[in-house]
Amino acid sequence: MIASPPADRRSVLKAMLLGGGSGLLPGGLAQAAMAQPAFAPAPIGWIDGAAPPRDLGQTFGVPWPRGMVKRGEALTVRAEGGGAVPSQHWTLATWPDGSVKWSGHALAAGADAAGYTVARGRPTRPSNRVRVSETTDTIVIRSGDIAWTVAKSGGALIREARRGDRVVMGPVELVASTVADPDGGASTPFAGHVTRAVVEQDGPARAVVRIEGVHRGGGRDWLPFTLRLYAHAGGDHLRIVHSFVFDGDPARDFISGLGVRASVPMRAALHDRHVRLATDGGLFAEAVRPLTGLRRDPGRAFREAQVAGRAVPPLAEMGRQVREGLDRIPAWGDFALQQLSANGFTLRKRTGAGHGWIDAGEGRRAAGLGYVGGPDGGAALGLRYFWQRHPTQIDIRDADGDAATLTAWLWSPDAPAMDLRPYHGTMGMEGYDAQNQGLDVTYEDYEPGWDNAHGIARTSELTLWALDATPDADTLLAMAAANAEPPRLMAAPAHIHSADVFGDWDLPDRSTPKRAAIEDQLANLIDFYADEVDRRSWYGFWNHGDVMHSYDGDRHQWRYDIGGFAWANSELSPDLWLWYSALRTRDPRTFRLAEAMTRHTGEVDVHHIGRFAGLGTRHGVQHWSDSSKQPRVSTAAYRRIFYYLTADERVGDLMRQLLTSDATLQHVEIGRKVPGAKRVPLPEGVVEMSFGTVWCSLAAAWLTEWERTGDARWRDRLVAGMDSIGRMESGWMAGGAPFDLKSGRFIDPGPKIAFSHLNSVFGAVEVNAELLQLLNVPRYRAAWLDYCRWYNAPVAEFEAKFGKRNGSTNLREGHSRLTAYAAHETNDAALAARAAREFYSGDAGLGVADGDPRHPVTTQPLAAPVIEWPGVSTNGASQWGLAAIQNLALIPAALDAASPEPRRRRRR
Repeated sequence: MIASPPADRRSVLKAMLLGGGSGLLPGGLAQAAMAQPAFAPAPIGWIDGAAPPRDLGQTFGVPWPRGMVKRGEALTVRAEGGGAVPSQHWTLATWPDGSVKWSGHALAAGADAAGYTVARGRPTRPSNRVRVSETTDTIVIRSGDIAWTVAKSGGALIREARRGDRVVMGPVELVASTVADPDGGASTPFAGHVTRAVVEQDGPARAVVRIEGVHRGGGRDWLPFTLRLYAHAGGDHLRIVHSFVFDGDPARDFISGLGVRASVPMRAALHDRHVRLATDGGLFAEAVRPLTGLRRDPGRAFREAQVAGRAVPPLAEMGRQVREGLDRIPAWGDFALQQLSANGFTLRKRTGAGHGWIDAGEGRRAAGLGYVGGPDGGAALGLRYFWQRHPTQIDIRDADGDAATLTAWLWSPDAPAMDLRPYHGTMGMEGYDAQNQGLDVTYEDYEPGWDNAHGIARTSELTLWALDATPDADTLLAMAAANAEPPRLMAAPAHIHSADVFGDWDLPDRSTPKRAAIEDQLANLIDFYADEVDRRSWYGFWNHGDVMHSYDGDRHQWRYDIGGFAWANSELSPDLWLWYSALRTRDPRTFRLAEAMTRHTGEVDVHHIGRFAGLGTRHGVQHWSDSSKQPRVSTAAYRRIFYYLTADERVGDLMRQLLTSDATLQHVEIGRKVPGAKRVPLPEGVVEMSFGTVWCSLAAAWLTEWERTGDARWRDRLVAGMDSIGRMESGWMAGGAPFDLKSGRFIDPGPKIAFSHLNSVFGAVEVNAELLQLLNVPRYRAAWLDYCRWYNAPVAEFEAKFGKRNGSTNLREGHSRLTAYAAHETNDAALAARAAREFYSGDAGLGVADGDPRHPVTTQPLAAPVIEWPGVSTNGASQWGLAAIQNLALIPAALDAASPEPRRRRRR
């Protein structure tokens, strides 16, 4: 808790600001000449360990040691055991000396080598390069014989796709609908309306077009969207990354359908029109007018051709009775693959509107790809996370007409409408006292009107193919698999580590028994959480990617319905734990668990527009239900690693949106409910700000923007904050201080020491490791090292030096990594030994288990099989995981030598 300021503090602060106390200092930026390191090519490999059966095009990032690669230097990609492959590259980030820190690379579709290497040299251009051209109102993307015409405005995203002179796909549009009541009522349709389209990359290996717009209908424009189209040379498809923001009123805007729809010309005879739907490892493959299973046999050649998706022989060769009775065979125009839960899909079809549906099959988890067309061409559309993001649907309609529609529903129109209303009422908690009482009981920080979903977002990924004929079954299944779980190339962990990026971490080390035990537990924890996602069905459109916060051992259930104990919403940095684990191992399960979390926490847990813009929501029963809106959840620290490993433009957008989010704190006061705090008005443009949960969270965005653009404004803003903290009487141990938004400087609160157990556990440790590597601000370094040394210090030692300690001593296990950092930086063996003892203590953490602690629950009947990890919480797992990784990197010998001390009472 921040100490109360004196009564005349407002005037004192104003005088300090007007007197120039906020002026930026040079900060002693590190400009020392460094010898350029010898160039070492970067090995690149598949996270799954082997080349995929089908690749749709690759994009990945590669880090480089400072000074190794000059900006603008040509880089090429070589296949393992072969020569250069078609590629393109660009700069993602630079070091302070201007050399390349991260380069982005794109490969043409069809990558099939066991591995690759990025080396110096001019990149090879693909023979069928992607080309982009523009007119006044369109953008045309050409790859091989395919031309995609993208609209710059209007109702279609893509006006048409041609193969040669033949149109194989008509307009591609966004569709949506709402109902007046979640239980039914009148429906209002909406259609996407493009307001802007720009080319972000124009080849040769990859082209990227960004489209922006809104959904229009019922006399309003709403649901703003950003959509990117990605084309890779050698591909017959576009990757689609679709993002929208919910800007409606949860009390009246109930989305009943949200999808992407393509029109497909149908020219072939009805018996030569093919429908394909990817199910759970199989393929639903039928014709609009079937020729198999009839009472009369059309002939083997006809049956085999139709099943294979080829044109049937001339009708003159067909059996007479079937040929004369073709018009008597029903034509099935409509098909629906519905995944309304994570564990069940259904297939239905009908002859057309006004006629009844019949059941055509069912199963558990569909891959989520549909195709409609014929021997002369067609279209396929796949939705990633099809069953994980239920309720979803693939619809094919009017396949018996002149043009079929193929729709991937992100929210199925046959499911109950989307209901984003708060899950409970006020319950007498109009005032802060009652709200704090509720927080004390359920851990939920409730406030009327703040549990509002306005401004949350969701990103979905799809693949759209323009095909010249109906693919065979194996090809379609490979397409579905590549869309559902995209193959991924990643730089080798050893190369990433050698580049000295992302602070303090090292490669897995099982060279001693104690290190092996820690490594085993790191692996076991990842497996436990990945398995829990499936065991507990942590799925659904808004939920997928997050994990639960705390466990209820009495119910053998995570506390999904208990206030702040429910969804984790990045609490205590599970995102970072997973990403640092992925950095070390390149393990596919870890990578994809972290990827899904990044897609969730950066979108759903953050308000992108409105009064909370740029802030995230503390953990809760709904991802937006808690009234604590803070930068500690929205922080770019949780997105940076994914962005640099994958060069993902959407995550780049999200981080850039946070650059000025500190301005939101002028009307969202984080500490407004702190019991007993005396709230004194501050000068205009000055806000109270903690150093860790707020400033470091914001600093992550400024750091990333400085790296990405080289814009010195963001470097200077970092230096201003660092220098002003370093000049304070208590430095980092003050915990927080008034912050001048214009200058980026803190104002010294005087001789105040206030520790919070949360201040360094939302990315502050990781952000500071990078800041101190890049910026030479000696006072700040000293202030941070003091904080690291003294947070976990024995009380007697602390009070002998500073007097009575003010603030928390919680999370001792997790804070062992601060002690380890101070020990490493100062070469203090005694401090390293203390850090190891703190880590092994398990105090307010998870502890190092003797073996694998997971066990099945067999003591009572349960709805489903349960595996438990005694004492687990996501807070504990995340901080234990980060402490383990960083301690292994900083004090491995001390970990080997330490004797575990008696375990203290665990604090939650």
